[in-house]
Amino acid sequence: MVLTALALWLATAIVGGIHLYGDSVLERFFSLVLVALVFTVVNTFVKPLIMLIGCALYVLTLGLFGLVVNALMFWLTGWVSEQLSLGFYVDGFWPAFWGAIIVSLAMWLMDLLAPRKPAAEE
Repeated sequence: MVLTALALWLATAIVGGIHLYGDSVLERFFSLVLVALVFTVVNTFVKPLIMLIGCALYVLTLGLFGLVVNALMFWLTGWVSEQLSLGFYVDGFWPAFWGAIIVSLAMWLMDLLAPRKPAAEE
């Protein structure tokens, strides 16, 4: 969860149009952790439904539709976070698009640097 929060913070730092509000560093940190929870829930429950519905578009676009789905999930995370007053806001599709790419790349890089143990080894 903290790694996802770190990736979200990176997206707010790099992409204009993704905003993180809070009066203190601690408040922004807890906001990011809560937004990371929302992001995880959205990607766990909503994204598979969208992928199932848009299966033909994935095939027709050779997987590029996945970038659009990731952007929409990021945008939805921003909307839900705004509704819950978590201090995280995404201005529109393009900031969500670039934010989703930044988060995906950051998570991939963090996974390379500190891989998780498989469930059998834990």
